[in-house]
Amino acid sequence: MTCTFFGHRDFPREMMPNLRAQIVHLIENRGVSQFYVGYQGYFDYAVLQILRSCRQIYPQISYSVVLAYMPQQELPGIEAAETLLPEQVELAPRRYAICRRNRWMLEHADCVVTYIRHAYGGAARYAALAARQGKEILPL
Repeated sequence: MTCTFFGHRDFPREMMPNLRAQIVHLIENRGVSQFYVGYQGYFDYAVLQILRSCRQIYPQISYSVVLAYMPQQELPGIEAAETLLPEQVELAPRRYAICRRNRWMLEHADCVVTYIRHAYGGAARYAALAARQGKEILPL
């Protein structure tokens, strides 16, 4: 089973235990073994940190930071081995790259963990799209 994440970039630190608990629940009780995460804000950063620590406890899981385009320089705090740049995303014009990346992650996920606090922005738009597609939504 595969999971991806959509959340507002201004994720509060006090929500970290809730996010960790949701990820651990998915691994232990739902059989999620593959995770896809973006890299656009603190929510994505928090997810990545938790996945890294969970990998130490649950070696059967894998995760990828899904890139929207090839970075011009190294991404701080992200190792190249952790990244994935799908071909159909790489070929998108830079203006549409994040949207194409988000759609790719959604197409390849069985469930979506969300952190949505307002109805505008990319996180809310892709959470709504996930719901329309019948994906399982797990709100924080």
